[in-house]
Amino acid sequence: MRLIPIRRTDLIKRLRELGWEGPISGRKHQHMVKAALQLTIPNPHQSDIGVNLLKIVLKEAGISRDEWIRRR
Repeated sequence: MRLIPIRRTDLIKRLRELGWEGPISGRKHQHMVKAALQLTIPNPHQSDIGVNLLKIVLKEAGISRDEWIRRR
């Protein structure tokens, strides 16, 4: 399977399932935290989070593509 665009609320829900807490309000963006890691949550303003941005978020979170797809 391949990555597909995702709604922001679905991204947050899946990250919570993977052990992340939040979102926590920041200055310009919200963040989620897991142990010592802090992850900025994108806000695409009325549209889905595209595949390229999703890849960046997953890389910063240390989540493999396979692990993400298994959680669908």
